[in-house]
Amino acid sequence: MRRLGTGIGWRPEIADAVERMPGIEWVEVVAENVCPGHLPESLRRLRERGVTVVPHGVSLGLGGAERPDAGRLAALAERVEALGSPLVTEHIAFVRAGGALTASPRLEAGHLLPVPRTRDALDVLCENVRIAQDALPVPLAVENIAALFSWPGEELTEGQFLYELAERTGVRLLVDVANLHTNHVNRGEEPARALGELPLEAIAYVHVAGGVERGGVWHDSHAHPVPDAVLGILADLAARVAPPGVLLERDENFPEPGELERELAQIRKVVEGGGRVDAAARPGPSVRAQDVTDTQDAQDADAGEARQRLGVAQAAVLSSLVAGTPLPEGFDRVRMGVQARALASKRADVVAKVAPELPVMLGASYREAFAEYARERPMRGGYRWDALDFAGFLLEGKRAGVPRRELREWWLDRSGPAPRGRVTRAARRVLSRRA
Repeated sequence: MRRLGTGIGWRPEIADAVERMPGIEWVEVVAENVCPGHLPESLRRLRERGVTVVPHGVSLGLGGAERPDAGRLAALAERVEALGSPLVTEHIAFVRAGGALTASPRLEAGHLLPVPRTRDALDVLCENVRIAQDALPVPLAVENIAALFSWPGEELTEGQFLYELAERTGVRLLVDVANLHTNHVNRGEEPARALGELPLEAIAYVHVAGGVERGGVWHDSHAHPVPDAVLGILADLAARVAPPGVLLERDENFPEPGELERELAQIRKVVEGGGRVDAAARPGPSVRAQDVTDTQDAQDADAGEARQRLGVAQAAVLSSLVAGTPLPEGFDRVRMGVQARALASKRADVVAKVAPELPVMLGASYREAFAEYARERPMRGGYRWDALDFAGFLLEGKRAGVPRRELREWWLDRSGPAPRGRVTRAARRVLSRRA
């Protein structure tokens, strides 16, 4: 695997600081946030200096029941080509559910949700990963995610699940040690056991990030300093293998550049101090779920029935989180409530970023109004359509304090001649009557 070295997540808010930081050998950029034909000048300058840029996707939903969308794969491939990247990464997660596969309304989570560690989910994930690998021009690496809840009836540990995924598909792994810490706090999973079961030779690079604990739940915020517990997991990994690359993630609440540089220096120190051994000299996981070589043909059989079962399960879970339907049996109600609130909060945060005029127009009432909207209208498309639907919801209703004239002009300016979706069509009728 190509050596990447020490890097940092490139974000527009810290672009200038990243260019000036000493020792930055590579950066990672959220794939959906860059346009191949209009790359930010900062990324262009970094590339000209020989800094590697890796696109990191967040919307494929490789762990979902449906096959990966060809359009999303093509768009990801375009970004790989535009950035001249040696690899591309995504997440082991589902981000949408429902639709034709389950004959139920299509829903978007707006966030990464954990897949059940079951045989069905593994079979579907392996097929989805192979589809993605065939469509992408460079190697793919997939990331373990942070989770707030567990699925009942899981059949594999995190390490076993990732081991079989890598062995059956040849996919690389992006190991997020902060997510291992999150799952330790939230789900009682031991990071050392997960590391001991991983195919270390498959590691493409490592993520390190901070978070915060609230009410006994660890939130992988990417907005706080890296805690000692996460650095300890990184040290454990570095004692087992020399990772090809390590990257610091920070998405919000950006500190002064000096503080980021100190965190990077600390990460380098931990990695360089690891008494690691060659991954090839280490044994495989202590517990194997089955002999994957002897059963390869059976595992690679048509996953149609598995997709159906997984699709029904994921649709039921997502609907309970975003549409208020009954929670499926076996889930922790308190933890699922935390997840539902986290999804709604993230949804409000991202809409505020993609449509910053809305919180300005609504002022202090923005979050309350959005919460009311989110309770009634699950997310069915991307965040930009969610912003339009939110504005349409406000214009349809009789909520006091809504600056209707200003909001109407904003909506008309962005909706285009034929806005999509039930809410926007209804809003257009309302606007026509009021014009």
